[in-house]
Amino acid sequence: MDHIVIILLQLAVTIANLALICAGLAIIFGMMRVINFAHGEFLMLGGYAAIVSSRAGVNLWLAMFVVAPTVVGAIGIVLERLVIRHLYGRMIDTMLATWGISLALIGLVTVIFGNTVSGISPPLGSLAVGQYAIGLYELFLVAVVIGLYGGGWLVLRRTSFGLLARGTMQNRVMAAALGVDPGRVYSITFAIGAAVTGLAGALISPITGVVPTIGAAYIAKAFITVISGGTAIIAGALAASTLLGSINTLFSFAFSPVLGEVALLAAAVLLLRLLPQGITGRFFRRSL
Repeated sequence: MDHIVIILLQLAVTIANLALICAGLAIIFGMMRVINFAHGEFLMLGGYAAIVSSRAGVNLWLAMFVVAPTVVGAIGIVLERLVIRHLYGRMIDTMLATWGISLALIGLVTVIFGNTVSGISPPLGSLAVGQYAIGLYELFLVAVVIGLYGGGWLVLRRTSFGLLARGTMQNRVMAAALGVDPGRVYSITFAIGAAVTGLAGALISPITGVVPTIGAAYIAKAFITVISGGTAIIAGALAASTLLGSINTLFSFAFSPVLGEVALLAAAVLLLRLLPQGITGRFFRRSL
C-alpha cells in the first residue's frame, strides 16, 4: 500500500513539474506562435535570480515568487522590444534570433557565475510514507501549479486583458481597427510568459540546482509537451503534461529513469503521429 501511495504522489509531482516548466512556453508559443529557443535560458535566469537574491538576504519565498519573475519578466520586455517585435510572422527568423539570444545568455551567465552548479536547500522537509519519503516542497509545487493554471484560466476568461489578448492573437488587424494596440498586447503577453518561466526556474532550483547550460535539459520536454497539447493553452498543456508525465513516472518506477525519459519521447512522437493537431486539436476544442 505504501508503494502505491508513493507512486501516486510521485506521479502528481512529475505531472506538476512538467506543467510548470512548459507554462511560460505555452503562453508565448500557444498565444503568439513565437518559437522561443531561449525558453530554457529564461528558466535558468529565474533560478539564478532566486539563488542570488536569497544569498543576498532576501526571504527565500520572496526571492522565488517576486524577485525571479520580476527580473525575467523585465528581461523579456527588453528582448521583445529590441528583437522579437521586429520578427512577428517570420518563424524561421524568430527561431534563429531566439537561438542566438540563448547562446548569448549562456555565455554571459557562464562568465559571471562560472560553469558550476549553484543551488539552495529545499525548504519544508519531507513526508514519510511507510518506509518511503517524499519532499514536502515537491508536493507544495503541485499546489502551486494548480493555482498557476487556475489563475491563468481566470485571467484569460474573466478579465478584459484576457479578452483583448485572445482577440488580438486571433485577428490582429480587426483588433487594431477596434482601437487595440497589438504591439502593446504582444509585449505584455511576452513579458508574462517570460515572468512565468522565471517563476518556474526559481521554483525548480531548490530541487535540481542551476548551471548555465541547464536550459538544454528542459527545452525539449517543454516543446514536446506544448506541441502535444495542441492549440488550447491551458487545457493542452495540462492534458499533455498529465499523459506524458504519467508515462514517464510509470516507466521510471517499473524500469529506470532513463527508460522513463525514452518512453516520454516515444509517447510524444506516437501522439503527434496519431493526433497531428495535438490533444486539443481533437478533444477539448472549445477549451482555453
